[in-house]
Amino acid sequence: MEWPQDADGDVLRRMQSKGFDFETPCTIDFNVDFDAWPPPAQAIQSLEQQFPGKTKVYANVDNKGGYVLLQVFQRLSYDLVMQVQSNVSGLMSPYGGICESWGVLHG
Repeated sequence: MEWPQDADGDVLRRMQSKGFDFETPCTIDFNVDFDAWPPPAQAIQSLEQQFPGKTKVYANVDNKGGYVLLQVFQRLSYDLVMQVQSNVSGLMSPYGGICESWGVLHG
């Protein structure tokens, strides 16, 4: 498989070199970071509407930071990663949020 020469393509190449199965659907974690914490309730509600049952808020112990985790169960592809990050970042932009990181946990 060929991927662009960027950070996301690099991750996919590393996964391929370790034998990751791109044909089998998996849970992909996307992190949403916010300029200010906690994020507005409207932001969380909007994410929960887009990702019902797949949205979790993780606050630091002191509640002075954290992130929102979104999970997507699909076949991993570069296009999927780009689409989700773009859509979520656009949705969260009015709330000071951005989605720039993702990952797949290996069992």
